[in-house]
Amino acid sequence: MVKSTLIFRYDNLPLSGSVDDDNEPGLIKEKKNIKLLMGKLSPNSEPQATIESEQYAIHYLIDNQIYYFVITDKSYPRKLAFAYLTEVSTEFYNSHGQETLNNLSLRPYAFINFDNFLSKTKKIYLDQRTQSNLDRINNDLNDVKKIMSKNIEDLLYRGDSLDKMSHMSESLKSQSLKYRKAAQKINFELLIRQYAPVAVVSLFAVFLIWYMFF
Repeated sequence: MVKSTLIFRYDNLPLSGSVDDDNEPGLIKEKKNIKLLMGKLSPNSEPQATIESEQYAIHYLIDNQIYYFVITDKSYPRKLAFAYLTEVSTEFYNSHGQETLNNLSLRPYAFINFDNFLSKTKKIYLDQRTQSNLDRINNDLNDVKKIMSKNIEDLLYRGDSLDKMSHMSESLKSQSLKYRKAAQKINFELLIRQYAPVAVVSLFAVFLIWYMFF
């Protein structure tokens, strides 16, 4: 089930969050992990990802420079989690998006009243077996198989990155171009080695004929 929701601005400013039962020590730990995650996120980070721990999963969505996090049970379907985040992000941006991005003097949790919407929406996604939710997700939500998944220990304590894979793709393109040029150079050199002696002999023969008859 959905345990907690947190919303941050791109500069790590907390904007809103759900009112939760903080009697779960593990939940408190995951909220602290989210604050650590904010320090690792950048404009090049994956726009959607799941970070798993022993008991929970942290799902996040980046939209319009606002970061939306939801903590769920590890067994909670990812499709439901990202459908929830999509609904939350749409409502928050429509209600507070412009003020959030334009007002750099906002205080922390300036939109705490947004919890009313979070509470209502959480109830909709409370039961993972609700057929209406699943039908809606199957119709409206993109396949989440392409969403990056990380382990919390690898990410926070071993220094893994949440940056997009695009920089790796660009690097591969660059390497591919470099090797292609190298291959072309090698092929050219092989052609010279293969045909240069023939060309030299041919030129010598032409010169010899020219010298003898002219």
